[in-house]
Amino acid sequence: MDLTTTLGLLGFLGACFLAASTGAFFKPGPWYESLAKPSWRPPNWLFPPAWAVLYILMAVAAWLVWREAGFSGAPLALTLWFAQLVLNAAWSWIFFGLKRMDLAFVELSALWLAILATILAFTLHSSTAAWLMAPYLAWVSFAGVLNLAMWRLNRGQVAA
Repeated sequence: MDLTTTLGLLGFLGACFLAASTGAFFKPGPWYESLAKPSWRPPNWLFPPAWAVLYILMAVAAWLVWREAGFSGAPLALTLWFAQLVLNAAWSWIFFGLKRMDLAFVELSALWLAILATILAFTLHSSTAAWLMAPYLAWVSFAGVLNLAMWRLNRGQVAA
């Protein structure tokens, strides 16, 4: 792998790291711990390693498309990838920062559509890249169901 290719991968990993960093600013905290949660919710310790794997897969997927076609050869695919990354970063702020499970669910629905669009656009450049995004779509699908369940379980609660 040459220097340009390595720097490209590091750039995509860096973009994912920036998106992930919103979780460090907007942490679950006491408000989240006080919420009613469905019995099937995964334990808190599972979320950081799951997201770490997903962010690596996302970065590698975008890097494969970039390596295959470049920014000029895959403008739609890479724009969609960056758009879904922004939506991904916004969720923590909406859910944990604003304490708005309703808006977080709407935002997560937009994120899900953006991930699906990204996968479809990636198929034009790299089937491997598209498949690397599939676990992310599955996890966000699960997260959407969890977000909706928590919203319903806590409808009467006022954000503190």
